[in-house]
Amino acid sequence: MQAHVKTPHIKIDIKGDIHPKILSVLKELYGKKVKFIKDKDDEYVNILETDWYKKINSEMTPGKIMKIYREIHKITQEDLGKKMGGISKQNISHMERGIRSISKSNAKVLSKIFNVPVDRFI
Repeated sequence: MQAHVKTPHIKIDIKGDIHPKILSVLKELYGKKVKFIKDKDDEYVNILETDWYKKINSEMTPGKIMKIYREIHKITQEDLGKKMGGISKQNISHMERGIRSISKSNAKVLSKIFNVPVDRFI
């Protein structure tokens, strides 16, 4: 015995920048059934002016920045210490945690290692 079942509606959400070809294919296939809704939250905002960025930026220290660059470059504390001229792993850890400050000369070395401006570590 066969039962006649109604096909349920399909809902597809596509967010972000949608390529015009995709839009035209959807219009062609589904016609007036396709609804385009522009979200109010889709407006661009300068991230430097957001409260989130200001909060994160205020929490960043030269040591935290050093740790971020070290992790991006997949360098251990021990290897970074060697590249900086024989600084111990413990001292690198202390710099990252803010226990020990980063000297100007160490900031210059870090800027050369990570190829970034010196002021990131001061």
